[in-house]
Amino acid sequence: MKKLSIVKIGGNVIENKAELTKFLNNFSLIKGPKILVHGGGKLATQLGKKLGIESKMIGGRRITDDKSLELITMVYGGLVNKNIVAELQSLNCNAIGLSGADGDTIQAHKRPVKDIDYGFAGDVDGVSSTTIKKLLEAGLTPVFCAMTHDGMGQLLNTNADTIASELAIGMSAAYETTLYYCFEKKGVLMDVNDDQSVIKHIDSVSYQTLLEKKVIADGMLPKMHNCFHALEKNVHQVRIGDIEMLHPNANLFTTLTL
Repeated sequence: MKKLSIVKIGGNVIENKAELTKFLNNFSLIKGPKILVHGGGKLATQLGKKLGIESKMIGGRRITDDKSLELITMVYGGLVNKNIVAELQSLNCNAIGLSGADGDTIQAHKRPVKDIDYGFAGDVDGVSSTTIKKLLEAGLTPVFCAMTHDGMGQLLNTNADTIASELAIGMSAAYETTLYYCFEKKGVLMDVNDDQSVIKHIDSVSYQTLLEKKVIADGMLPKMHNCFHALEKNVHQVRIGDIEMLHPNANLFTTLTL
């Protein structure tokens, strides 16, 4: 089975021009078919302040009202996405920028209101693997922003970690898929104050132990949930680390398996 790499890039890398350039160079050197997923929440918040659009957050999640949706469509689907695509072209990586609405590639529904109304936030229903496979076979590298659609004309703000996980799951029937979560840390840390304390391997048993000991907590919880959800749905492997993780000689990152 052919290998596929799906890489999600974190916001702290996106807003650092030098780090982003280094990351994209490493990404462009990945052999075989690959997909990139990005958000851009910090840039959206910064631009929102300039435009007088207040960013409302609850528990680290954005409340997406009408104005916020317009803002993230401009930032995610426009500013961030097209700059990444342009830079990849300069690195001889033939990229194509997409949202979930393009080619009906990622379908979602508006998150139901329970305790909190998240507005136009989307939860993924499915991935059109056939369409994405055609793009990959044509030698294109899809670059997905963190937006989906509901099939009725409504764009939806959707968590980029979740999109990456669902893409990996959706493509796993056709490819041996490895999912990379690339952010500012070298991996999952045993001690949050020691950047070198990377836990090199986590399986489902050690994961439960780390949860009980609260080594994995706060913002890492939803990321790890996405990781193990993907593994349970036949994704081959998940890796978490910084931009050096993509380098062929990298050895300091976290690998997750069942």
